[in-house]
Amino acid sequence: MGGCCESRGRLPVQQTVTVSNNPRTALAVAGLSLGTALNPLNSSMIAVALVVLRGDFGLDVAAVTWVVTSFYLASAAGQPVMGRLADRFGPRRMFMLGMALVAVTCAVAPLAPNFALLCVARAVMALGTATAYPSAVVMVGAIAHRAKVESARPLGRLQMANTSAAAVGPVIGGLLVSLVGWEALFLINVPLALAALLIVKQAAPRDEARERGSLAELLRDSDIPGILAFVGALLLVMMAALNVAPGYRWWMLAAGTGIAALFAWRELRFARPFLDLRLLGGNRPLLLVYLAFAVLSSVYYFVFFGLPQLLQESGGYDPGVVGLLMLPLAAMSVVATPWAVKAMGRFGVRRVLLAGVLLLTVAAALMWLLTGTLAIPLVVVMTALMGIPYGAVSIATNQGMFVSTRPQDRGVAAGIYQTCRYVGAITATVMIGVFASGGVHQDSWARMVVAMLVLCAATFGVSLFWRQRSA
Repeated sequence: MGGCCESRGRLPVQQTVTVSNNPRTALAVAGLSLGTALNPLNSSMIAVALVVLRGDFGLDVAAVTWVVTSFYLASAAGQPVMGRLADRFGPRRMFMLGMALVAVTCAVAPLAPNFALLCVARAVMALGTATAYPSAVVMVGAIAHRAKVESARPLGRLQMANTSAAAVGPVIGGLLVSLVGWEALFLINVPLALAALLIVKQAAPRDEARERGSLAELLRDSDIPGILAFVGALLLVMMAALNVAPGYRWWMLAAGTGIAALFAWRELRFARPFLDLRLLGGNRPLLLVYLAFAVLSSVYYFVFFGLPQLLQESGGYDPGVVGLLMLPLAAMSVVATPWAVKAMGRFGVRRVLLAGVLLLTVAAALMWLLTGTLAIPLVVVMTALMGIPYGAVSIATNQGMFVSTRPQDRGVAAGIYQTCRYVGAITATVMIGVFASGGVHQDSWARMVVAMLVLCAATFGVSLFWRQRSA
């Protein structure tokens, strides 16, 4: 698998600044950024609607969480599939198809007569948004080549769009739910998806000649058993960790582990696997990037999901106030991303990655201060501090993924990269349930901080061994 040496991985900053000088290039990147933002935006907006959905559909706490879980599972499974389809049929074509699917699904979702169909709509919407990121990563190569710049700057803009959307989601969701209702969380996607579709259609480079085939061949090569095994194993292990059915906990864990083993066996032998384990097995730098990003994401989502609950349960803050208190996380991530791009140009990807992980460890350790007080000034400082290393490490792992793969593999590689994000998010959600089964209060937060520090140490250890591959 291709890559480049460490010296070639240093990005000439004087070239990257010209990416926005071409209006067509800037417009294409804006359209791709808007499309990629829809997935993290919808993964976070729904958090403020759970109480309303419980009341409207007569649900308990355990049942309503499926509207979140269905989105994450569909996203985790859909990203590699959509990345492979982008490599096979063309990224521009797949991006536009995904945005059309989002627009149609979100237009009809508010009409769902029951909660089960609403969860189905969320899963279909997740599949549509899942096309955006891997397709965008493939198109970034063509856009950067057309503009005669390095890829780090457009990748940085995609990262900023993703980070910002995830963090402002609770604020936007709170406004929409309070002013209109949960239905608005779907309807807002219709104009956004259509805008992304039209912008990319107008400004993005057309697809090169790609592989073509019949629908029957596509279904045959889609590895549906592999997809089902991946989702089933993840679901069973998650349910076992949360102890959803106490009498069957160990049976579910054993079944999930067994299905995971069968999944790995099949993927290594299938000609077109859903999750290309051979791509990982033959590319150690790429595997390490994935591991680092998955563990990093679990630390981030510990804060993203855990801190709002702590502020509401122990601090007594209104959900709207909590949403605003999470904004520094996005703001500092956005500020840190272009700085990290420039730093990679000067010091290389690996040094920025290691520095970011060390800063993340410091920020996680300082989260211990919240066990003593939840004063607003301290919370603002803590969320801002967490945003800086998250932005730096995210763009460093993103660039590490990009340079560790051949151009023809970047769609599926980007899909697996996003799957690592959702595996980290699901891991954090499960661990919060384990450490805070009696509620998220300051004692359980202390246990979560210890868990975050352990995860930070694991991220640093993985990052320490990463090197860019020689061409």
